[in-house]
Amino acid sequence: MEKILVDLNADVGESFGVYSLGNEEGLLPYLTSVNIACGLHAGDPLVMERTIKKAIGLKLSIGAHPGYPDLQGFGRRRFSLSPKEVKCFLIYQVGALMGFLKVAKERLSHVKPHGALYNEACQNPEIARAIAEAVQEIDPELFLLARSGSEMVKQAKLVGTKVVEEAFADRNYGEDGDLLPRDHPEALIRNPEEAAKRALSMAKEKRVKTVSGMEIPLNFRSLCIHGDNPLAPAIARSIREIFAANEIEVSPFSI
Repeated sequence: MEKILVDLNADVGESFGVYSLGNEEGLLPYLTSVNIACGLHAGDPLVMERTIKKAIGLKLSIGAHPGYPDLQGFGRRRFSLSPKEVKCFLIYQVGALMGFLKVAKERLSHVKPHGALYNEACQNPEIARAIAEAVQEIDPELFLLARSGSEMVKQAKLVGTKVVEEAFADRNYGEDGDLLPRDHPEALIRNPEEAAKRALSMAKEKRVKTVSGMEIPLNFRSLCIHGDNPLAPAIARSIREIFAANEIEVSPFSI
């Protein structure tokens, strides 16, 4: 039987100034990859540096997590930016994180867009292509982390950008393969045991059951846990435990 490998990633470094978000001390030890906010939707230079040091200490693969310039809305509001603007904002943010990594003598492994930018790129080919081109031009060795089956995956392959598909352990899906919007009453999975059982099924079957009961295919190598979820550490721990019990190996996709 072929060995199943799954990367566990989370969006982190999203505190800002005096505002603290997420329990990263509890979450990071269960992960294999992190996506660090770059200062426009969340995070700041001090938070970026501190989060990088934590990730290096735990030997995690480090990715950039750029979003729309929207601190007030946490990057979850849609902006009407041109593909050129998206591309430049992406290069700007990734470059900032790469500066800190250069000082720390570590390298960036991947880029994962945040929030509304991520959702837009999953459906809009022009925005998806702008992101894929930015990642390719920054460093052709970087991976783009993108939702399984999305327009981002398609455009990355067309551009020649290395892409890794991801799925979500703590979010429910609609029949179209999109995540349910956060204002949907069933958008979030809050029970750690339920999330872990779901993650196990997704990893073994490469399918996920939608809220309507329909099953849709998922081709993924990385599994995301949202770091801003207060239950993220418990969800991550439950997933690690159920994976270990079922001989599913957790490892970074960038190795």
